[in-house]
Amino acid sequence: MTTGSVSPRRADTRRNNERILAAAAESLTGSEEISFNAIAKKAGVGVGTVYRHFPTQEALVLAVYRREVEHLVDVVPVLLRTHTPELAFKEWTNHLARYMMTKRGLAKALNAAATSPQELFAKTNKAMLSAITTLLEANIEAGTVRPDLDPETVMRGLAGLMYLDPKTDWQAQTVALTKLLWDGMCRCPSPGC
Repeated sequence: MTTGSVSPRRADTRRNNERILAAAAESLTGSEEISFNAIAKKAGVGVGTVYRHFPTQEALVLAVYRREVEHLVDVVPVLLRTHTPELAFKEWTNHLARYMMTKRGLAKALNAAATSPQELFAKTNKAMLSAITTLLEANIEAGTVRPDLDPETVMRGLAGLMYLDPKTDWQAQTVALTKLLWDGMCRCPSPGC
């Protein structure tokens, strides 16, 4: 019979897994190169621990990709609880831009790692569309954006974030793109609504 508590070993395993994924995501932000030694050092674990969690580079790349997409979806309800719908959308766009910076380094490795990239990307698109739809519905209900917005069109607009260069001031470019998109989505006719 279990008591419902998590054993210290399992908790440690989960923490190590998360630290490895965070270190790998950070490493892949500017490069598609994966060094298990560098990731282990950055995560504060032994290289054997990295290999136990992710026996191949492909397994690690796919796990980082899934983690990043999961985070983008999971953060939406949190943002909507803690911010106005407008600010939640804008903050989520910042999260999306950081994701795009990670995906940039992941892209080549991901295509090599995924046995069926089309299936993987279709699931990602579905998850992203769901997140955008939730954010738009909250803003429509708040009266901050036009009610006729199509989530797929908004997603295409946000795809411009893929062209950001992590070696430049991508944060300022994200703000500029978000403002442009928001102004187009805005319900009120005055500038800067």
